[in-house]
Amino acid sequence: MAILSKDGCILFITRMLRLFAYGSLSVILLIYLAQIGLSDAQIGLLLTLTLLGDTIISLWLTTRADRAGRRRMLLAGAGLMVFGGTLFAVTSNFAVLLIAAIIGVISPSGYEVGPFLSIEQSALSSIIPDEKRTNIFAWYNLAGLFTTALGAFAAGILVQLLENAHITPVASYRIIIVGYAVIGILLAALFCVLSPLVEVPGEGSREVPSEFRKRFGLHRSQSIVFKLSALFSLDAFAGGFILQSILAYWFYKRFGVQPAVLGGIFFGANILAGASSLSASWIASKIGLVKTMVFTHIPSNVLLMLVPLMPNLPLAITVLLLRFSISQMDVPTRQSYVMAVVEPDERSAAAGITGVARTVGASLSPVFAGPLLASAALASIPFFISGSLKIVYDLLLYRSFRTIRAPEESE
Repeated sequence: MAILSKDGCILFITRMLRLFAYGSLSVILLIYLAQIGLSDAQIGLLLTLTLLGDTIISLWLTTRADRAGRRRMLLAGAGLMVFGGTLFAVTSNFAVLLIAAIIGVISPSGYEVGPFLSIEQSALSSIIPDEKRTNIFAWYNLAGLFTTALGAFAAGILVQLLENAHITPVASYRIIIVGYAVIGILLAALFCVLSPLVEVPGEGSREVPSEFRKRFGLHRSQSIVFKLSALFSLDAFAGGFILQSILAYWFYKRFGVQPAVLGGIFFGANILAGASSLSASWIASKIGLVKTMVFTHIPSNVLLMLVPLMPNLPLAITVLLLRFSISQMDVPTRQSYVMAVVEPDERSAAAGITGVARTVGASLSPVFAGPLLASAALASIPFFISGSLKIVYDLLLYRSFRTIRAPEESE
């Protein structure tokens, strides 16, 4: 990885702190909500509103960040993280928790939520050379993946130690949530020391802002961003058929794999996935970002469709691990490509809009996957739907964007 400036190091640290917090919260949040007396229906509503609120907040902040100030919007996101974590820790009142879920930044899944990812990637793109962007993004993603796992592991250990010290389960969970809010404060402190270099370089566009730009933060790149958003939404919709929880459930039903073994399988799979992203920048330097996205994604999806065709568990695991070993090469290249093909003062908005499109797409497909998984005869169909739709996405992406190259790829 290229040597980072002070601002770059801060952005890596904030990414790692945040994902550590998300990983720790994901382990205990649902159990905590049940322990403080919420019903399953209330928990389900709370999670839905949490994701919906995070999406709306993210879109609002990211589409304004390049004009209002990236540091300012990152601080706003950190403040909302503190707000949400604090309310979840101090009250069991359902109405108040609903407010915290809608307005605050809470991650029930362990994945990125809020405006941080989009704005941080835009900030990084302002302080690193174009030719280093994909490599830096690969390490940035890898840092998040490992600290998420570390956060989940640390939360489990801490809860066990607290309970061994005769602290009640609810109190031990509440300590984790307080820690989540404290990390939000640390993020705010770190965002305060970022330099002006992370902002939009120069004066940005001199065009008079249209009403559209005021709302969505885009001007010259509207067409590109909305085409990419539509394609990324299709890819995420396809991916929603084979979420990790769905894969685990399929292995359990098909082969009777127990949770402890499943944990080992997916730990190894995620390690391979994280490592695969590091190869992306080298490949992209040879064949370009779009070709890297497409040419690594297609074989990954062919392998996905082969998993349910395997006659026994060892072969199914082998094919799945092979799939994960190349499955993440499109992630840093996709993120880098979005930063490359839009104007500098559109980057936060572009990342935010394409990110929201992926979130919406992924949220729809589990509704269709559920009934299929309920039938033994149809339980493998989600693999084929997902793989097929992802290959359609790859072909459409290549057809639409093969001639639009990143600046560092220009001859």
